[in-house]
Amino acid sequence: GGRVDDIAARTRTTKRMIYYYFGGKQELYAAVLEELYGGMRDAEQALGPETLPPTDAMTRLVELTFDHHAAHPEFVRLVSVENIHEGRQVAASPTIRARNAAVIGLMARLLQRGEEAGCFRPGVDPLDLHMLISAFCFHRVSNRYTLRAIFGRDNAAPEVRAQHRRMIVDAVMRYLRPEA
Repeated sequence: GGRVDDIAARTRTTKRMIYYYFGGKQELYAAVLEELYGGMRDAEQALGPETLPPTDAMTRLVELTFDHHAAHPEFVRLVSVENIHEGRQVAASPTIRARNAAVIGLMARLLQRGEEAGCFRPGVDPLDLHMLISAFCFHRVSNRYTLRAIFGRDNAAPEVRAQHRRMIVDAVMRYLRPEA
C-alpha cells in the first residue's frame, strides 16, 4: 500500500533507482518477501540440524522459529499482508516456493531419523508439524496488540516470551513422543 515516493524517501534512494533495480513496486515487494523468507530458511540451515541428534535438532528448530518470529515482527506483518492478498506474490515466486519446500524436506528427514532412532512416533506429516510450530510462533506476534488489549498480557515481556518458548518446545516434543 505504500507509494513509491514514500518508499524511496524512507530508503534514502530515488524512485528511478527502485524502478531500475526492481521494475516497480510489485517487484520490490516480491524481492522483500523473497529476502525475508530466505532469511528464515538460511537460519534453519545454519543450525546444522542434519548433524544433531533428532531430539536436539527438533528442539533447536522450534526454538529458532520462535526466536525468529519474535525478533522479526516485520516478517510476520508482511506474511499477514500477503495472506490478505491471497498469496499472489508467493504463488508467483518460484524462489519462495522452492526455499520453503526445502524446510519441509528438512523436517521430513529429521522426522525419519527420529523415527528410526525410536525417539519420534511414526506417521507425522512434516507439513502439519511445520504448521503446528509456525502457528503458535506466528500468532503470538501477529496478534500481540489484540491479545494485550483483550487479556492485558504483553507477549514481548521477557518472562512471557520465555514461558511461551518453553511451552511450544514442550508441546512439539510431546506430540512427537512415541506412543508408550
